[in-house]
Amino acid sequence: MYYATEYISPLGKITLACDGKGEKLVGLWLEGQKYHGGTLPEALREKNELPLFDLTKKWLDRYFDGQKPDLLELPLAPIGGEFRQEVWKILCEIPYGEVITYGSIAKKMAGRMNKETMSSQAVGGAVGHNPISIIIPCHRVVGANGSLTGYAGGINTKIKLLELEGVDMSALFIPKKGTAL
Repeated sequence: MYYATEYISPLGKITLACDGKGEKLVGLWLEGQKYHGGTLPEALREKNELPLFDLTKKWLDRYFDGQKPDLLELPLAPIGGEFRQEVWKILCEIPYGEVITYGSIAKKMAGRMNKETMSSQAVGGAVGHNPISIIIPCHRVVGANGSLTGYAGGINTKIKLLELEGVDMSALFIPKKGTAL
């Protein structure tokens, strides 16, 4: 069993989801986000009054207020296979206000898996299926050439999040075609 509540953010409605004990956050999806709830094996039940949801909402309030809350303040438990879990751990290491490329994550993953190389596309798939967006900062991942590609919440949302964090956007651009549009 999984519980859910809604949070109204400056970006619109956000769904928060936790495990049946109310102890671990398993999801955070923007309204209309690609793969919304896709990692959960069963439907969500609404339950608004949980301490974890209150804690998460306060974290999001601080984040949207331009503060830099630490993601370690929240008990996160994204649901996914071993490869995705490792990619999501790398996402958690990206500092607030900075970006990293899919290729850089692929190099880190290759090292962790004792391989010479790793596919950036495989990494992109794991990044795109991140079930706890914003908190696990998949919006901080960009293409090697500065392309703002691959955000399941949409390109405009990705731009707003990066701008909120004070990222220097001068070398970044919206692609003419691709997965971000």
